Amino acid sequence: MRFAAPLTELQNKNLIDAIDALLPQTQCTRCAYPACRPYAEAVAQGEIPINRCEPGGQEVIDKIAQLLKQPPLPLFHPHRPIQVAHIREEDCIGCARCLPACPVDAILGARRWMHTVITEDCTGCDLCLASCPVDCIEMLPPSDQWVLPDPALSRARYQVHLWRQEMRRSKRVHDQNRAERRAAMIAKARAAMQARKSKTA
Repeated sequence: MRFAAPLTELQNKNLIDAIDALLPQTQCTRCAYPACRPYAEAVAQGEIPINRCEPGGQEVIDKIAQLLKQPPLPLFHPHRPIQVAHIREEDCIGCARCLPACPVDAILGARRWMHTVITEDCTGCDLCLASCPVDCIEMLPPSDQWVLPDPALSRARYQVHLWRQEMRRSKRVHDQNRAERRAAMIAKARAAMQARKSKTA
């Protein structure tokens, strides 16, 4: 089922940009899409209703409705107050599994070192919870001074996060290819040595 009329490619891109600019950029995946941008694309293409952004709440729904000239819808999910991640540092084992899980790189730490959350950068997506093998991460109400990070900044941090992840993936592929080439060269050299020994035997 589609919820909007088809648009030209340029109109669609502009509309995606406009919808994406209204989203809070938490990258929480609660809309059933992997990030805010894919959700904006789906809304622009009429593939999903406009009421799936839980962190944005009714305010974002109303803004999208106004942009698309549609009647506003009630929030699809039960609204949950935004909470921020907190790491019980005394329980942290330094496994570093939470680092790639955070879409905005709001967790500071390194392998075998204690980790901590940069609260002012945390968007409350809670994606880090499932990554912790010792359950030392919890979501807590933020302080009265906390505000949701600027969406443009969170979007930029997410893009850097994706770039960093791609660089790591590329390095793993490079290292694996290099190891395979080295193993092939060693096997070839051993085969040649064995062949020479067979001739002299």
